[in-house]
Amino acid sequence: MSDDGPTRERLAGAAGRLFQERGYAATGLNDILALAKAPKGSLYHHFPDGKEGLAIAAAAQAGARFLDTIRADAALSRDSADMIARFAGRLAGWLEQSQFRLGCPLATLTLEQAAVSDRLAETLTQIFAGWQDALAARLDADGLDPRRSRALAGLALCAIEGALILARARRSSAPVRQVAETLAGIIADEIRLRPA
Repeated sequence: MSDDGPTRERLAGAAGRLFQERGYAATGLNDILALAKAPKGSLYHHFPDGKEGLAIAAAAQAGARFLDTIRADAALSRDSADMIARFAGRLAGWLEQSQFRLGCPLATLTLEQAAVSDRLAETLTQIFAGWQDALAARLDADGLDPRRSRALAGLALCAIEGALILARARRSSAPVRQVAETLAGIIADEIRLRPA
């Protein structure tokens, strides 16, 4: 049995971790191979288009894990406001555990490479849209108008992404917790005041 799947996944996971922590430009292929514990020839075997292809796979893998977290928190929450608070609390915990080295799994990659690689930009756009869709679906479940759900989900995503960046700069999870509290209040009001 071939271990092509696990090796490819390990390479993508290692790249994602290093891109998240260091950025794309500061991450060398040898660093990725070392973290993945993969032989040198395996990178171009699995990613013949090199670092760009690896970045696309890493983004897709990290994006899918983050989406699973959003969906899990949505399923565990009594309503959208509770979901935002739960999700942000989880993010704040991750920031603290990493000593503020790791924020959004895609932020650094997006800031460095989205304007450079059309293929990567398209992948990132799809991933962020999936996250927004998952947030909007939870808002829809609370009876909000779908257009309003989509707008609020976009606001939440933008606010949380910005809060993660501020939290890393300040080395404090307070921005994430403050944004979550504000968003939860806005969403709770929307749910309470929605038309019958």
